[in-house]
Amino acid sequence: MTTSVVVTGLGVASPNGLGTEDYWSATVGGKNGIGRITRFDPSGYPARLAGEVPGFQAEEHLPSRLLPQTDRVTRLALVATDWALADAGVDPKELPEFDMGVITASAAGGFEFGQGELQSLWSRGSQYVSAYQSFAWFYAVNSGQISIRNGMKGPAGVVVSEQAGGLDAVAHARRQIRKGTALIVSGGVDASICPWGWVAQLSTGKLSTSDEPSRAYLPFDRDARGYVPGEGGAILIVEDAEAARARGAHIYGEIAGYGSTMDPRPGSGREPGLGKAIRIALADAGVAAADVDVVFADGAGDPTLDREEAAAISGVFGDRAVPVTVPKTMTGRLYSGAASLDLAAAFLSIRDGVIPPTVHTQPCPDYPLDLVVGQPRQAPVRTALVLARGSGGFNSAMVVRAAQ
Repeated sequence: MTTSVVVTGLGVASPNGLGTEDYWSATVGGKNGIGRITRFDPSGYPARLAGEVPGFQAEEHLPSRLLPQTDRVTRLALVATDWALADAGVDPKELPEFDMGVITASAAGGFEFGQGELQSLWSRGSQYVSAYQSFAWFYAVNSGQISIRNGMKGPAGVVVSEQAGGLDAVAHARRQIRKGTALIVSGGVDASICPWGWVAQLSTGKLSTSDEPSRAYLPFDRDARGYVPGEGGAILIVEDAEAARARGAHIYGEIAGYGSTMDPRPGSGREPGLGKAIRIALADAGVAAADVDVVFADGAGDPTLDREEAAAISGVFGDRAVPVTVPKTMTGRLYSGAASLDLAAAFLSIRDGVIPPTVHTQPCPDYPLDLVVGQPRQAPVRTALVLARGSGGFNSAMVVRAAQ
């Protein structure tokens, strides 16, 4: 019998809410976390909007010794992990250290820390470059710092598949639980809203250059013009279902199915791989398309990618046959943090029987989707599908459902 793997804790740091319940209340209420960048002066750049995590003061949550050696992204990840562990009712000191692991996703690493050290190198000399630069910039640093802080010596790793990474990391966590690890900290957090990180993002040519927060990021809208980047994400506590029940844990739901594919080479004439990823995930979960109550779409905000995703969804479920939502319209595209935040939203939808809205978008009739817009939709949610697509051709799909 295949081991059932469940999520017992959530920790969220999002542009429209700090902490799981603040995030969820804001998301159901349609609160927009996108605005003009405040972390640096964006006036000289073609894109000036982002989703910034508000009110986060790392010194209020972390010991002072950690601050000089960590980038903002790692501070957010460490605090989100603390919240997720507390939500799960887990004290790592009470568990065997080799029975706990950490598998996160990353798309950028510590860009802001790296920028500061490069500035010191150029302006003051190599003797002023921090030794912590050797790891604070590294894309695996969140997994490393989480494992050190919590004494977790079991399976550890990082997945780099851009926005798809938030699902891929949780899928790897499920695999490790099935191999016998008791608990895995998983998910993704990204944060690179600094001049160096911003230039790297602008290089894609896919950022929206609109200065209107309510019309800048418009997936599945005729006026789609690119995406707005953001920072933050979610950390999830993943456990074996039997063990979680034995200790009396609250269970948000089960990680029921997963599928991943790569898009073919551009110009090959072959269709994109998202539809196949969806079918693999449904088969892995043992559910039919009709069993899915909501789809959390990737929502690229790019006309070509939106068209591909809409075709994949309607190709599996039928035209306008399943509610579709893109709550990241309130946060921006969080890279590796985006899909893990959508997973958190999916589990909260299951808990509360409500589908959060897609804000600002005026659905283009060319896309055959039942897009939930404007207001949340009250509906029983037992099974949800979360989709993520990463730059470079990554496609991932994950089915989550209410605990059996």
